Amino acid sequence: MSSERPVNPRFAEDLPFREVDAPPAYGRQTGGPVAYLAVADTAGTVIGYVWANDADDAAGWVVPPGLPPRAVNAGASWLRALRSGKARGLAPTALLAELAQGANDNKLSHAVPGSRTEAPSLAALEEQAAGG
Repeated sequence: MSSERPVNPRFAEDLPFREVDAPPAYGRQTGGPVAYLAVADTAGTVIGYVWANDADDAAGWVVPPGLPPRAVNAGASWLRALRSGKARGLAPTALLAELAQGANDNKLSHAVPGSRTEAPSLAALEEQAAGG
């Protein structure tokens, strides 16, 4: 008798792939200036920046490099807030205004009071986040 077990036919059949609609999302890129808001963890360390540009219907999340996993995980709620804002039909800067008022603050992170400002471009914000 052989010690090999026969392959279950379910594992050998082709799977049908169905295309599904993605949840609504803001654009991820913009060539114009961006308004942004700093987000900090409970220790006060900036863990990211939520940015927005209405002209391109774009918004996103920029993370400084080298954050510990705990800080990266704390950023997940801000990504969910971006998806929620788009699903509710908010303009990107309208969502940013909501977030600046503490709409997404939680036990892991919060919007830094008074941190809403602008950068000349998304690239400039990314450079700032990288410490440049």
